[in-house]
Amino acid sequence: MEVAKPAIFSGEAGKVGGFVNTCKLYIRMKMGGAMVVEQVYWILSHVQEGSADIWKENVMEELEAEEVEYEIAEEFLMSLKKEFGEKEEEVVKAAELRKLEQEGRIMEEFV
Repeated sequence: MEVAKPAIFSGEAGKVGGFVNTCKLYIRMKMGGAMVVEQVYWILSHVQEGSADIWKENVMEELEAEEVEYEIAEEFLMSLKKEFGEKEEEVVKAAELRKLEQEGRIMEEFV
């Protein structure tokens, strides 16, 4: 069965949720027998560029120094989502504000 691999994640606002969900699906479908550390490194291989690259380097150093250990890959994905998800929430809320209407007029008409 074919399962899509996640697109490269660069830390861009609004992309973390989709990245996390695609990683979870791929891991469940294709990597169930792999060790958690292998799954985490596989996820990290799709984290590149931008602000995410710096975060990735720090995580890799912690993993190599055995300063951090994850019970399951989803635990690691939640830490990634926590790190980059705040930006995503801001983007979603800003988009929702732009869609607000009052008496048929959009928000920009009031600004």
